[in-house]
Amino acid sequence: MGKSGRPREFRDTAVIDAAMELFWTNGYEACSTEDLCKQTGLGRGSLYNAFGSKHVIYEKVLLRYHEIGIEAQIAILQQPVPVKDRIRALLDWVIHEDFSEKGRRGCLLINAAMERAQRDPTVERIFNQHVNRLEEALRQTIEEGRNSGEIALSRETNELASLFLSSYYGLRVLNVAAQSRERAVQTAEATLKLLF
Repeated sequence: MGKSGRPREFRDTAVIDAAMELFWTNGYEACSTEDLCKQTGLGRGSLYNAFGSKHVIYEKVLLRYHEIGIEAQIAILQQPVPVKDRIRALLDWVIHEDFSEKGRRGCLLINAAMERAQRDPTVERIFNQHVNRLEEALRQTIEEGRNSGEIALSRETNELASLFLSSYYGLRVLNVAAQSRERAVQTAEATLKLLF
């Protein structure tokens, strides 16, 4: 326990959450150490003693965002309802996320991948980890739908999972770029028609 009486892990999580807001709004390159100090309330020495570098803080931010987001998405796909309702719920979730006040900034992981994945192996690794976990959950859900007869057996599970991922991530980028909820709903409906 530190002077505040709170466990170190709790303090670190609060700092990471504060840094997340800054990186999410500004991106990695535009975020200075001074900005991080102001946002987190830590001095430069404390920040670097706790985390080591701006990049380490960024990695922790992306991992936290990934863990929270992937758990929410997988929980939706594992609901005890028909497969079509689960897929629709996932699309509804993403539309809600992307058009909430905070969501106007887009998905932090997609933003990070667009900004840095080509030159930052850490960002590439975390983004791919996120996509791979979502793809695996989708495969399981789609396979359930094939087994229950909700999805035609003539469609391959991997093909449908790839098709959905392409639409899903395309939708997320369009949501930020076009800022059209109506277009997002139309895209979600078109995606469902392709799958079912």
